[in-house]
Amino acid sequence: MLAKVYSYALSGLEAYPITIEVDVSRGLPSTIIVGLPDTAIKESKERVRLAIKNSGYNFPKGRKTINLSPADTKKEGPSFDLAIAIGLLIASDQIDLPHIKEYILIGELSLDGRVKSVCGALSIALSMIKSPFSKLILPEENASEACLAGETEIYPIKSLESVLSLLCDRSQIKPYDEKYTKSSFCVSLEENLDFRDVQGQNYAKRGLEIAAAGGHNALLIGPPGSGKSMLSKRIPGILPEMTFEERLEITRIYSSCGLLDARKGIPTQRPFRSPHHTTSAAAIVGGGSHPKPGEITLSHNGILFLDELPEFSRIVLESLRQPLEDNVVTIARAKKALKFPANFMLVCAMNPCPCGFYTDKRKNCQCSLNQIQKYMMKISGPLLDRIDIHLEVPALAPQEILADKPTEASAQIKKRTVAARGKQQERFHGSTITTNARMTNSQIKKFCKTEKETEQILKLAIEELGLSARAYYKILKIARTIADLAEEEWICPEHVTEAIQYRSLDRSRWW
Repeated sequence: MLAKVYSYALSGLEAYPITIEVDVSRGLPSTIIVGLPDTAIKESKERVRLAIKNSGYNFPKGRKTINLSPADTKKEGPSFDLAIAIGLLIASDQIDLPHIKEYILIGELSLDGRVKSVCGALSIALSMIKSPFSKLILPEENASEACLAGETEIYPIKSLESVLSLLCDRSQIKPYDEKYTKSSFCVSLEENLDFRDVQGQNYAKRGLEIAAAGGHNALLIGPPGSGKSMLSKRIPGILPEMTFEERLEITRIYSSCGLLDARKGIPTQRPFRSPHHTTSAAAIVGGGSHPKPGEITLSHNGILFLDELPEFSRIVLESLRQPLEDNVVTIARAKKALKFPANFMLVCAMNPCPCGFYTDKRKNCQCSLNQIQKYMMKISGPLLDRIDIHLEVPALAPQEILADKPTEASAQIKKRTVAARGKQQERFHGSTITTNARMTNSQIKKFCKTEKETEQILKLAIEELGLSARAYYKILKIARTIADLAEEEWICPEHVTEAIQYRSLDRSRWW
């Protein structure tokens, strides 16, 4: 007998429907799975066999053929276990489910029949909105994220037995209550690190406030122990809260990668990813034989922090150039090309030389000028040009280290960044751009209004510093953000001069 059951598979962050055809016929006992399954799917026949047996049913005898259609696309993961088990029970005449075509089934089976969580539940629920399917049966742990899709009926289940109870008597189990989704957006109990813990470094704090207010990329340069990492890790505490759409995007990405912890609910804080400098280009950008998102996609709507920047391989650093411009990553393979979102703030930290003490007045640098130049040249000019704000972070003086003065808290800084972001949202209303850092050249001409005195300062900066066109536009974007923080409509000379100060490597003595 032939049975058809429906499920979904993932391709990057997108989901597409799968028809699972199960045929049970006479012949030597065997179970064959076709349709380009991976190893996890091939092994599902043993999980399904014991799950059916331990749930009180008989595993069918004879020849069993399972086809995953469309047959020309590679299928991955154990999420088809539940659908395969239901298909086998229908094909062997143990249950009669004429309405099974109304449901999508996803879930991994354990040997005792329990249904375990899977990846990409939110992507599947969102894809179902435009499909003829409206009912989704999935593991209980994935219910809260799937409900974010809004228009799909969600039926969470714990075991194979509860699935059969639902399908045989649909009045027993009601759709998942979407009100729970709202409560899952509670404020995280994890406190952000606070800027009030940082003594001194007022120049760097101001630069990072501007970066957070306008979504600008930043580079911190200073000797070891000056506070570069300490400052960077406190940036999430001054960024605005995520909107519902941003939370939805992050939930979808982390769910597809299997990084969503159901026990902690839906993410409420912006991502802060800090990969080690030995990380490969594929892990940073994304890729693999079956492309998966990389660190820059996991940093979407958040921060990608690269500590010890020159220690990253040249290939890794150069691979960041295109995503920083386009805010999207395209992973091309022979059969298809996948696009992953990559709208992130890049924050980097580095020493000024191999020993780290070139700019430290209290310690002697042991590096030659050739070593310093070689060390700095690990960062290419095109990549440096894409980093908006360059901040020198000097070593703290003894009196600053021992000082116990109260400093400005993150909450106070956040009020200003939120107000500045609010102005930008009004300015770019109706477009996909939300921050000054993402302005196009035409928008720069429209919104970065300057006076004659300001234009003269910019012209002098181009001539003296040899700025590229990209660096010139970035100075205008930074000046626009400074003006927003000052609640000014026009960009004044003091805004431009401050913005030029944050291009220190364009005028650096060691670059």
